[in-house]
Amino acid sequence: MNEALSAALALFLDPSRLSMMLLGVAVGLVVGVLPGMGGIVSVAILLPFITRLDPVASLAMITGSLAVVHTSDTITSVLIGAPGSAAAVPTMIEGHPLARQGQAARALSAAYAASLVGGLIGALGLTLSIPIARPLVLSFGSPELFMLTVLGVSYAGSLLGKEARRGILAGLLGLLLGAVGPAPAAAEVRFAFDQVYLTDGLDLAIVALGLFGVAEVVGLLARGGAVAETTELGRGWLQGLRDVVQHRWLVLRGALIGMWAGVLPALGATAGTLMAYGHVVSSSRDRSRFGKGDIRGIIAPEAANNAVEAGDLIPTLLFSVPGSAPTAIILGALLAYGIVPGPRIVTDHLDLVYTIVWSFAAANFIGAGIMFAASPLLARAASVPFDRLAPAVVLAMVLASYQETRHFGDILTLLALGLVGYAMKVTGWPRAPLLIGFVLAGPLERYYFLTINLYQRPADWLLRPGVVVLAVLLVAPFVWGAVRAVRERAAGRPSAATAPAGFRPVTLVSLFVLAIFAAAALVAREFLPGAALMPLSVAVAGTVLAAVQLAQELRGRGGLAADDEADAALARPEALRRAGWLLAGLCGYAGSIWLVGMRAASGLWVLGFLLGVARLRPATALLYTAAALAGAEVLSRVLGVRLPPGVLLR
Repeated sequence: MNEALSAALALFLDPSRLSMMLLGVAVGLVVGVLPGMGGIVSVAILLPFITRLDPVASLAMITGSLAVVHTSDTITSVLIGAPGSAAAVPTMIEGHPLARQGQAARALSAAYAASLVGGLIGALGLTLSIPIARPLVLSFGSPELFMLTVLGVSYAGSLLGKEARRGILAGLLGLLLGAVGPAPAAAEVRFAFDQVYLTDGLDLAIVALGLFGVAEVVGLLARGGAVAETTELGRGWLQGLRDVVQHRWLVLRGALIGMWAGVLPALGATAGTLMAYGHVVSSSRDRSRFGKGDIRGIIAPEAANNAVEAGDLIPTLLFSVPGSAPTAIILGALLAYGIVPGPRIVTDHLDLVYTIVWSFAAANFIGAGIMFAASPLLARAASVPFDRLAPAVVLAMVLASYQETRHFGDILTLLALGLVGYAMKVTGWPRAPLLIGFVLAGPLERYYFLTINLYQRPADWLLRPGVVVLAVLLVAPFVWGAVRAVRERAAGRPSAATAPAGFRPVTLVSLFVLAIFAAAALVAREFLPGAALMPLSVAVAGTVLAAVQLAQELRGRGGLAADDEADAALARPEALRRAGWLLAGLCGYAGSIWLVGMRAASGLWVLGFLLGVARLRPATALLYTAAALAGAEVLSRVLGVRLPPGVLLR
């Protein structure tokens, strides 16, 4: 052990290898800032260097990149409302309202500090877990993993927003959206409707960017003004640090949740941060501020996201089972060097394992330090009129969505989900449960299929101790909600919010949701038995709940507008008209990409937006357009993406 530690320290402190780690940190920080990119892109960019370096240098570089990408993805999530990655959605939900309230610096500094501590806890956990992780991971079977995914969807749906029914319906919609594409338990493609683009399913980054990124951009433009009215830089920066110290136990719990999500197969950073967010909401006595700018909703997910990356390394190194797409690349790098991950790596290459651990910890320190230093300057960006930022943000999101599968359908899907996300935002439907359901759809279906095929009788797996504990946690919030409703009724207080009876514009969303579930149920009846099991169950349950929701809204119970005042203001006629024109302009942008290609279409759209909406001077608008197109060109070359040509210009 001592020899391995000494050898690892000598390898880690070698200047050439430290410089490679710093290169990885720089790439990870830059990629994290770009909306929708995430860890897989940062690692992919570094792939060309792997074959030219020794194993220690290449792994230090990749680990350094992974360690910080979820630190810098906070910037766009807080300041603009476009998640830097899908894992940053909870930070966006709470951080962006704080930015609008003039507390951007507080949100950023709290996020950086929580990410730093979470990453260090993850590195410590990775070190301590090496000898004990194997029996712990193997004790969780498919029944427990299935119940864990059900718990994640249920908690997200029932704890976010004022109406649990709408939250659960949003989660079920996410599960249905996640069922698009190949069925894991049968040789059949579902809900593709003879479209080649849908045969592989939808990409997580596009779903997150559409539901949150495009919706927030349209909302900010429809509302007008800057992201925030004021920015309290110094005091907000120090307050964020005090918040992390005050909620130190929440940081620890978030990091532990993130590590566990990383250890379990197929969950990853997005599920880990959303689980941590669900935990902080469910464990809080006062939930009134969640969704409106509660700092606790930033601290727990940010502590979790960096810890997830450390947790992902446990199954990758010890069992040759990558916990995420980026760690799959690490696995490939190890194999390329002739190093076979598995239990023997602890005895044969312990020095390499410790080098990875120390690179992870050091990169967290360096990345957080850089972002702390940049916080005042970045927070000041929140006072810039958003119509001047919007063209660059939209161009980055379109490029980020297109680089996923490099099909024009990516851009159409981005806009379609942006329209859905904006409708949900305006009418008060929670979007986070939909994303959680989409993330967990694959694991839920896979673990359920394994469970029912491995156990002959339901009692054989339903009575397992772990399943019973998770079932109690699943039922507890609903029991408590029923008890609270009875108490409120006995005290003479209204137990449900009321609204004018009859058909209202808000009811259109509920009617649309009901139609989606009913149509999905009819289509799913024709699938093969193995492919129909999950989508048919979800569609039937969603049809029943959506019918109840629609009936309640027509009676004047439920279906209130958005919880957040700024979101509620978007339902006013003038804001809706502006949003309609903006969405029409984005559709025209997509159509022009199809006709003349992305370069020409982006130039025309950015220039037209700057002149017509932002009201910039022609010379300034031309300079801005040229810079935006040059940035997109450089980014596309770095990512190896060929910008889409048009049918008229190629």
